[in-house]
Amino acid sequence: MEQSAQEFFHDFRQELLAGAEANSSFQLSEFMEAVASELTETGFVEGFEFCHYRAAQGMRVDGYWFNDEGALDLFVADFDCRNELGSLAPSEVNAGFGRVEKFFDACISKSFYQKLEVTSPEYGLARQIADRKSFIRQVNLHLLSERMLSDRIQSLEDGVVAGVPVTYNIWDISRLQRQRSAKGHKEPLDINFPEMFGVGIPCLPAHLGSQSYQSYLTVIPADVLAGLYGKYGARLLEQNVRSFLQARGKVNQGIRTTILSEPQMFFAYNNGITATAQEVEISPGDSGLLITRIRDLQIVNGGQTTASLFHTKRKDKASLTNIFVQMKLSVIDSAESELVVPRISEYANTQNRVNAADFFSNHPFHIRMETFSRRLWAPAQQGAQRESRWFYERARGQYADAQAKLSPPEQRRFKAENPKPQMFTKTDLAKFENVWDDHPKWVNLGAQKNFARYAGRIGKEWTKSPDAFNEFYFRRAISRGIIFRATEKLVSDQSWYNGGYRANIVAYAIASLNEVCRRLSRSVDFSKVWSIQALPPTIRDALAIAAKHVNDDIVHPPAGISNISEWCKKDQCWTRLQGTLDKLEAALPDSFFDELLSLEEQVEKRKDAKVTQKIDNGIEAQKRIFEIPPHQWKAITQELGRKRVLTPKETGVLQIAAQMPAKIPTEKQCLVLIGVLEKANSEGLISIGADEEDA
Repeated sequence: MEQSAQEFFHDFRQELLAGAEANSSFQLSEFMEAVASELTETGFVEGFEFCHYRAAQGMRVDGYWFNDEGALDLFVADFDCRNELGSLAPSEVNAGFGRVEKFFDACISKSFYQKLEVTSPEYGLARQIADRKSFIRQVNLHLLSERMLSDRIQSLEDGVVAGVPVTYNIWDISRLQRQRSAKGHKEPLDINFPEMFGVGIPCLPAHLGSQSYQSYLTVIPADVLAGLYGKYGARLLEQNVRSFLQARGKVNQGIRTTILSEPQMFFAYNNGITATAQEVEISPGDSGLLITRIRDLQIVNGGQTTASLFHTKRKDKASLTNIFVQMKLSVIDSAESELVVPRISEYANTQNRVNAADFFSNHPFHIRMETFSRRLWAPAQQGAQRESRWFYERARGQYADAQAKLSPPEQRRFKAENPKPQMFTKTDLAKFENVWDDHPKWVNLGAQKNFARYAGRIGKEWTKSPDAFNEFYFRRAISRGIIFRATEKLVSDQSWYNGGYRANIVAYAIASLNEVCRRLSRSVDFSKVWSIQALPPTIRDALAIAAKHVNDDIVHPPAGISNISEWCKKDQCWTRLQGTLDKLEAALPDSFFDELLSLEEQVEKRKDAKVTQKIDNGIEAQKRIFEIPPHQWKAITQELGRKRVLTPKETGVLQIAAQMPAKIPTEKQCLVLIGVLEKANSEGLISIGADEEDA
């Protein structure tokens, strides 16, 4: 049964209180981080920096994010630790947006930063707005409220503040509830072309009546495509395309040159774009059919083309009037989108292939991590009477979905076995891992870019050695998560901490301590962290020293850099910190070094874990192969034989499988048959020999 808004508010409030207590943070910052995390996960914003400032002049801001494309997100809170769900009136909405508008106007027009404390987060934000004012093309204002929006507000028109276009977004309890109950899907875009551009998009149907989905061929004006990207930004791009486009962050020079020098040849030179949608509305036009409305338009191939059109128009003042882009549009039902859309993206992107291009929630890496998270019990924490699990949410909404059909007693048991503080997502995992194994700046660049970096690295490593991702890897990742989250609380508890730059301090403190260990060919004992499910006192003391060391360094950026958070996103920040690590090493207690492991011990553990994983793979392969009846193996042999995609070795092993149980394939032969199943899936024989989840 679906929760009422009041029930959702109560649960959300309890999560908030528990999170604030666990992280030693104020309820306001916990509220902002919780809602902003939802927006980041679903692609509404690229990241979030907490920055709470309010003044007697009626100004207020509670967070921000600058993206690479000239858009600034400013956040303001409507939060007062309310015990009951209240109503958010239109006058209060206007007042909330008015406060953050006044702050932005003061930063742009009046050099407001000069009145602020130089080391404060609000100074960094105000100074950056002033310094970037000629580059800020759009401001997105977000009002985050713990109340329910009044029905009297139906829509908010865009506006202008200090000469900059502004959009208004309200995230109240009911909208947050819709987001969480969307079963992993984000809130879809709803694009009305006649309203936005005055005309529909000409199209040709490219499907037959018997097909399970509709598809269209269209030619879309480049001005329209650039306009959509300008308004919706990365939300227009399917998640994987968005991540990897951000990871590159550069305009394609070939596309730019064509736009500027040979616009009449753009259609001939460019491959066009591939897109999906949940719904499409068609109307007759003077010269044929027109697409008038698209619900949940997502570009799955052609993100570079789309972004390049937008940037070249904006930066080079190029005219896109006579440029057109071909688009293949497939209408995919939302229930099938998680399975079908990644395949469209994967196959459409073959000309620009990267190892991690199919690093979606159904990638084998994520499925394996999910399997471990459901199977492995973490040791009971000190004082606890029962073991628990770390719940990996490889697809959004899994944690809530797992409880949806449970009775109240079953839900209580589920939460006891899978505590909410031990739920973690793909972006959490990327954060936990990258501070140890990559440049710590990535964690400071925001969840999207950090995950893209992690995906690229893990995708390549999986191709080389999938057995390296085993129980040891999972336990170590959880141990790193424990360290990361404990360090967040640790920093908040320090007497020197003034409430700003916690995310930056945490990332560089952990990276600094790891670098000190690495230089000594030593490593933190992650197995000990796993066994006690907490920070050992020696690591806690060392991290407190490292955090103070990092804070003292980053609050003094070089001349010409005013925003400390921006400084922490640069290579030079880590380079400078690395030059101070001898001083940090000298400040660390001997007890910390006494408990470190040699790298040889760590390597030995990893080797043992890989051997175990290979055995597990063989057992799992045999189990799956034996579940498929002989007649299906015969069907696979016939279909793939007809398509001539089988090797002689595969044909021979299939003949054995078709005679089960009279003949039993060996463990190695079962692994060959797993490869045959993957071939069958890629050839469209999804219903034969594959579970629905693995299809």
